[in-house]
Amino acid sequence: MDYSLSQQQVRSQNKQFFLFYFFVFFGFGSLFPLLSVYLKDVIGLSGSQIGTIMSISPVVMIIVQPLWGVLSDVTQKPTYILTIALILTGISGIIFSFLGHYYLIIIIATLLAITQSALVPLSDSIAVNYAQKTNVQYGSIRLWGAVGFALAVLVMGWVSDVTNLVVIFYGFGLTLFIATLFAWRLPKENQTLKVSLKEGFRELVNVPRYFVFLFVAFLVLGPIFANNIYFGILIAEVGGGLTGIGIAFLLAAGSEAPFMKLANKLISKLGLMNIVILATIVSACRWFLYYIDPPLSIIYLSTIAQGFSVGLFIPAAIQYVRDLAPKKVGATAISLYTAIGNGLGNWFCTFVGGLILESLSIMHVYLFFGILTSMAIVVLLWFKLSEQKGYVAS
Repeated sequence: MDYSLSQQQVRSQNKQFFLFYFFVFFGFGSLFPLLSVYLKDVIGLSGSQIGTIMSISPVVMIIVQPLWGVLSDVTQKPTYILTIALILTGISGIIFSFLGHYYLIIIIATLLAITQSALVPLSDSIAVNYAQKTNVQYGSIRLWGAVGFALAVLVMGWVSDVTNLVVIFYGFGLTLFIATLFAWRLPKENQTLKVSLKEGFRELVNVPRYFVFLFVAFLVLGPIFANNIYFGILIAEVGGGLTGIGIAFLLAAGSEAPFMKLANKLISKLGLMNIVILATIVSACRWFLYYIDPPLSIIYLSTIAQGFSVGLFIPAAIQYVRDLAPKKVGATAISLYTAIGNGLGNWFCTFVGGLILESLSIMHVYLFFGILTSMAIVVLLWFKLSEQKGYVAS
């Protein structure tokens, strides 16, 4: 694609990105916050069965997500692959609604996780590449995902309450099908360079800073994504009820958008690494706050910390990974980064958090999250110092 675009063309392309992210994350917000409720109240599964199903996605992500990135790098057709993955994910979600047997649900949840794991890394790779070549703020693109997710939690929660919880699957599938209309219009990379799997990972092995940052992603993103499972339990523990859970998720997800809008300006002013460190510190403070059992009103106020930490960490981290990796393996680098943070980190924190919850309390789960994130702060500070002194090779 020719990136020598007029202002009108840039505005038109930006609109495609905005609508794409809005509908994709509206779909996510329609299904995943209420999926565990559906499995418990409608299907009647036990706690251990629900835990097994909910842990499928991060486990699959660890294995499959890097493969989607490699496929994108090898074919150099990320838009086509993204569109196909969207269609398959939407179909899997709708099929999910017809199944009631535990083992059949395991199968469809696995298929759903395989196709869904392509969506975020591929779209982020396309968006970051586009943003770098057109000087458009990545954060201003990505924030529409936060808007879509926040709105979906509110809308689909109300719709499912007045109709039936099964509607979450149709909302999920429909919005992903709508997203394909915009995915097809996203920039299509026309590089002819072919990258083999072996050569792609060899390229990344030559960038040690990248693998240090993968460890940071594990420590920071693991608690952030596991919080989506345990946050509702925390709200219920302090007396929030179902209404309080909905309000808290709406405030938390909705607060990400304005910070994503400001991300590029803050990155330009303070630098990528400084923003990553600052966002990580705020995230750690939030987890430690929940450990001391604050009142519900303080938890509501604290949701702005999610906007600051997630809204700044995600765009800054994605851009940092993209800058670190050789261009020809950019999608592979982002997919592996997402697999470690969203996948391995998510699974580890969800699994260990469940053990802590069973033996201690929900507050101790957040103490665990705070300790992990604090470890990331130490690594990042060491990392920054090492870069300044030239200890870490590029």
